[in-house]
Amino acid sequence: MLKNKKILIMGIRNKWSIAYGAAKSAYDQGAQLYFTYMGEENKGKIEELIAEFEGAKAFECDISDEKKVESLFQMIKDTYGSLDAIVHCIAHANTQDLRGEFINTSKEGFTHANEVSAYSLVLIARKAKELELLHEGGSIVCLTYHGSTKVFPGYNVMGVAKAALEASVRYLASNLGKDGIRVNAVSAGPIKTLSAKGIQNFSSILDVVENNAPLKKNVTTTEVGNVISFLCSPLSSAITGQVVYADNGYSIMGI
Repeated sequence: MLKNKKILIMGIRNKWSIAYGAAKSAYDQGAQLYFTYMGEENKGKIEELIAEFEGAKAFECDISDEKKVESLFQMIKDTYGSLDAIVHCIAHANTQDLRGEFINTSKEGFTHANEVSAYSLVLIARKAKELELLHEGGSIVCLTYHGSTKVFPGYNVMGVAKAALEASVRYLASNLGKDGIRVNAVSAGPIKTLSAKGIQNFSSILDVVENNAPLKKNVTTTEVGNVISFLCSPLSSAITGQVVYADNGYSIMGI
């Protein structure tokens, strides 16, 4: 499905992350992989993590620095050529803003969560367009969660940031469609990732989903990765501006 396709996965952290699931699926489908990670101190860990993906390259990237993003994208294009897809797996909120009630979110925390989790997608899309980093027919895929439309205790400001992310997907899809580039989001069900540890009572959410989802189970990073691979592939050429749920059907349930 992705044979000889070049895919950049931004924000990989460890083998339990959705980004890793996306990488594993894309690699199994024949893709050539490139990665970004945060913090030069993580270089060794990330290089060890991606060693199983033959030919994969990893680059440190501070998503809050526009010039660094532009420089990285230019280097990738000059060195490896244009890409077929970019997978955005970047999100962060301050721990204190995932505790207690949303009404107590600080201005600083609100700005930080939205800048890192939502605006970063806009920045990536703009720089990719300006530098013609993506081939015509290319795809941008990001990750979201059902907390963007429903209230989940402890998700707080991240729910607001994901709502902004989903709206951004629609506007970016409209902007980039004339260039033949698609933009979509995958709304994954809850998964035990490092980021999820910051959400209070996260295990109880897993139990609720397992008991109430039509398929009576929680989703895995592999399953979400397969959906991402589909959206990166030509098989999804008519899909753009959408939020595709990969949650074993939980989001359709009223009770």
